Amino acid sequence: VQLVESGGGLVQTGGSLRLSCATSGFDFGDWAIGWFRQAPGKEREAISCLGNRDNSTYFTDSVKGRFSVSSDTGLKTASLQVSRLKPEDSAVYYCAAIRSFFLCFDLASGGGEYGRWFWGRGTQVTVSS
Repeated sequence: VQLVESGGGLVQTGGSLRLSCATSGFDFGDWAIGWFRQAPGKEREAISCLGNRDNSTYFTDSVKGRFSVSSDTGLKTASLQVSRLKPEDSAVYYCAAIRSFFLCFDLASGGGEYGRWFWGRGTQVTVSS
């Protein structure tokens, strides 16, 4: 299983980026993709889940209305559109794969565990004020 993020960069407050996650080695159309971020000195935060089987989605409150997710099952690629960015959105953003949307949602809700996931190496997003 491999996941590779791209699309991060430096952007001004209010700007947008589109993060991509290229994947291989698993049944992309049947699994779920989670997006996470980690800022320096802070814990990793689950910000979104996308179930590729039925397009179920989840967003943490801090990004609702500003971030959206999509996937292309043919290309086995997931995307996270981040808009109306704020300085507090600055972090390394990770995509990760897991077998079901429920497991992603469970983790995002405070349960679950990180050990079942397959991770990319992350892409840096920096929002200047």
